[in-house]
Amino acid sequence: MASSLAEILGAPRALIGMVHLGPLPGSPRWAGSLAPVVERALADARALEAGGLHALLVENHGDAPFTAGRVDAATIAAMTAVMSEIRRNIRLPLGVNVLKNDAQSALAVAAATGARFIRVNVHVGAVVGDQGIIQSDAYTTLRYRRFLGVDVKIFADVQAKHGVPLAPVELEQEARDCVSRGLADALVVSGKATGEATPLEDVKRVRSAVRDVPLLVGSGVTPDTVADLLSVADGAIVGTFLKRDGRLGNPVDPDRVKRLVEAAGVR
Repeated sequence: MASSLAEILGAPRALIGMVHLGPLPGSPRWAGSLAPVVERALADARALEAGGLHALLVENHGDAPFTAGRVDAATIAAMTAVMSEIRRNIRLPLGVNVLKNDAQSALAVAAATGARFIRVNVHVGAVVGDQGIIQSDAYTTLRYRRFLGVDVKIFADVQAKHGVPLAPVELEQEARDCVSRGLADALVVSGKATGEATPLEDVKRVRSAVRDVPLLVGSGVTPDTVADLLSVADGAIVGTFLKRDGRLGNPVDPDRVKRLVEAAGVR
């Protein structure tokens, strides 16, 4: 397991910018051409890189509604194609999240594109979300990573957003389980939904429970909150605030990126 984000992303305190992909082949809102998806993804990635972020996390956010299980092969192929274009044009480390919880597909895309990490929304336990019951499968995830022979780190959510545990479990216990039993390489703590603030108290609780792996804030980070959050966490994954007018569906706004980086005080 990595002892710091520096081993994974090259920075001890890291801001990770979200690249939300448009609808991919097979999803309800797929428009019939991958070209505009690639164009938008590259534009957002370039703006995030130019603004001083340390890494990018690519996610198939336009594919809603999401499946509770494995995604279609077309999704994997499209994400690999888009991430390959990003890899050719951007020097930042990349991560991948295949929604809602397809860690095996994320590992496959990462192996094909040189991504350094994947985000797994439900790594241990079971969650009730809008997809129904989502069951973790750390057993298969870790063995598939070993099978692929890749050094791709697992960033695991602790009580992921857009869902609640099927059975009550303390935040601290799930954090410990993610690391000691699920062998996660880093932990992510978020608010209740995309763009919603992550309570500082939750970040402190997870940090108190697990001190030997990187801890990231996963949602709702703004210039007003980033410094306090990074006084406890090692990094933050930021998406909604960095978009024009703070609307997730809009392009990345360079001015907002600059404001966040300056407020965070990390380089």
